[in-house]
Amino acid sequence: MHLRLIAVGTRMPAWVTDGFAEYARRFPKRLSLELIEVPLGLREKKDKSARAISEESRRMLKAVRSGDLVVALDQTGKTVSTEKLAGLLSDWQQDGRNVVFLIGGPDGLGCECLDRAEIVWSLSPLTFPHALVRILVAEQLYRAWTILQNHPYHRGCISGKREAASGKREVALTRGQKK
Repeated sequence: MHLRLIAVGTRMPAWVTDGFAEYARRFPKRLSLELIEVPLGLREKKDKSARAISEESRRMLKAVRSGDLVVALDQTGKTVSTEKLAGLLSDWQQDGRNVVFLIGGPDGLGCECLDRAEIVWSLSPLTFPHALVRILVAEQLYRAWTILQNHPYHRGCISGKREAASGKREVALTRGQKK
């Protein structure tokens, strides 16, 4: 199984590139984490970014493969605890599909990306710089994987691991389900 982050923006500061690379290298080969960058759309003052967002969405969706499970990062999505993310990661591994995370640019994701997504995930009610989201998602995916491996990286309550194993968790990220 492969995890791919498809993110808008190609010239990130070194701390972003280094931060993402640090977590990506920690994953085992059987669960790789890859970053695919798409260029920012051209922004003009008069069109209020709509054209740029649409252009970015087309580029992102072009990088999505037909069998991929798509997760869109958006403020309208559902929040999930790290322990519940570990349960989702376990489910995704059992499903065998590759998982793609779509991270929009400074103006967010277009409707096309949100419509294609099976899951819409919000990291927080707070607003984060889109570059920082790459690192946050990579770290949380790594943390979720360590929970599943009983690795000591995650020092929080491990009941999420037990919930994930017993199937008692409530995860309502998939469209059509209620939380």
